[in-house]
Amino acid sequence: MMLNAAKFIRANTVVMAPPMVPEIQLHLAQESVPIWLKTEEELGEVNVPPPFWAFAWAGGQALARYILDNRDLFAGRRVLDLGAGGGLTAIASMKAGAASVVAADIDKIALEACALNGALNGVTVETTARDLLAAAPEAFDVILVGDLFYERQLAERVLVFIRAAAKAGALVLIGDPQRTYFPKGQFTLAAQYDVPVTRELEDSLVKITAVWRV
Repeated sequence: MMLNAAKFIRANTVVMAPPMVPEIQLHLAQESVPIWLKTEEELGEVNVPPPFWAFAWAGGQALARYILDNRDLFAGRRVLDLGAGGGLTAIASMKAGAASVVAADIDKIALEACALNGALNGVTVETTARDLLAAAPEAFDVILVGDLFYERQLAERVLVFIRAAAKAGALVLIGDPQRTYFPKGQFTLAAQYDVPVTRELEDSLVKITAVWRV
């Protein structure tokens, strides 16, 4: 079955601002299991990837807050948002004055969410479904990584990619509450936040989350 992604997103989310970033409005789900099941139903498939795009995760919130509070790092820059989800940090970058932002996610529904959320906030974000981790980093000034260290193989691929990007001169910023496969002791702490979250997604109501530089 072909899924009308934009219609699906509008029907199964509400427009609200993440707690840490009241400047930005997003299409967000209020519960995780129902929207996941509905995605499977609409697609007529099972084992559909989780709808990560439908939530403002702790790492993304912290990173977006840092971006908006440090606009000088983004003004006029070319930005890549890896694993962009719903586009929170991509949108924050555009609001901070980035020259361009590419939101990369292998989930095509996520990319539709990026487009819808960008329009909500009056910005345009370029999107790509290509697996950028499969090749050497392209020429970006800033690379953003929010909440991507939750699975071993993905974490290993991300680490190789961002090390190469940093070596080539990119500013790499990571927003993460030190999830399971976060490489501790390898980055420089830039900022730390107490991010309000829900037990629907996390194991506490507040997640201590940091922004790191590679």
